[in-house]
Amino acid sequence: MDYYQQIFKRKSFHLFRGTEKLTTDDINNLKAFIDSVKPLDPHIKTRIQLVPETDTTCKRGGEYCILFYSEKKGEYLRNIGYIGEQIDLYLASQDIGALWFGIGKPQELEINGLGFVIMISIAKMPVDKFRKDMFKSKRKPLSETWIGDTLNVAEIVRFTPSACNTQPWITENNGKELLVYRYKKPGKRGIMPIEKVRYYNKIDIGIYLFMLETCLKYENYSFVRTLYEDTTDDSVEKTLIARYELRRK
Repeated sequence: MDYYQQIFKRKSFHLFRGTEKLTTDDINNLKAFIDSVKPLDPHIKTRIQLVPETDTTCKRGGEYCILFYSEKKGEYLRNIGYIGEQIDLYLASQDIGALWFGIGKPQELEINGLGFVIMISIAKMPVDKFRKDMFKSKRKPLSETWIGDTLNVAEIVRFTPSACNTQPWITENNGKELLVYRYKKPGKRGIMPIEKVRYYNKIDIGIYLFMLETCLKYENYSFVRTLYEDTTDDSVEKTLIARYELRRK
C-alpha cells in the first residue's frame, strides 16, 4: 500500500453527492485491509465495524460508516487516530470518499466492554471528485507547525486532516531528532465545543503521527520512535507527544 501518494488525493467529503454503490469486492477488500492495520499501541484492545450509515446518526449521504471502538485506557484516542488514518488513505486509493465524523453516534455505544470512539462515513465516488491540487487546501503557515529543517517532510505533512482544521501540533527539528508536541493555543478552539477540544485533538495527534511517519519513510529516513503519555490539560500550550531519532537509509 503506497500511503504517501494517497496524501495528495484524499479529501474530506463533508457531504456525499453523486455516489456509486460499493461492490462486494470493495467491501471484502476493505474488511481485509482493516484486519491488517498496525496500531500505535498493540496493548490497547480495539474493534472496527462496518455498518450502514442509516444505522448511525450521521446523515451525510454516505453508504456505510466505519465505527471505531476501543478500551478506554492509556493513549487510546491517539491510537485510534493512527489506525484510522491508515484506513482513510486506503479508502482514497480505492476511490472511496471518507469523512471523519466526530459528532455521530452508532446504535451501540459499547461492544464487549469496548467504548465507541469515532466514526468515518464512506461512499464510493467518481475519481474526479477527489482532490486535484492539495496545495490549494487551507492550512496553517508552515512557520506555525514546524521549527527547523523541514527535511522535505514538513511541506507535505502539514496537510494532515484534523477536527475543524485545528492542526493541533508543532514539530521541532533540532538537528538530531524530531520532537512532536500537541499544541493548544490558549483561548483558541475554533467551532468545537470546549469540552471536546482535547478529545478530538488527541485523535488528531494520532493521525498526524501516521502521516509524519509516512512522509519520513518516503524521504528514506528510518527512525526510532519514543512515545510519551499526554496528561496535561488545555492550560498547557505544548505537550511533548513523541520523539523521533532519525537515520538516513
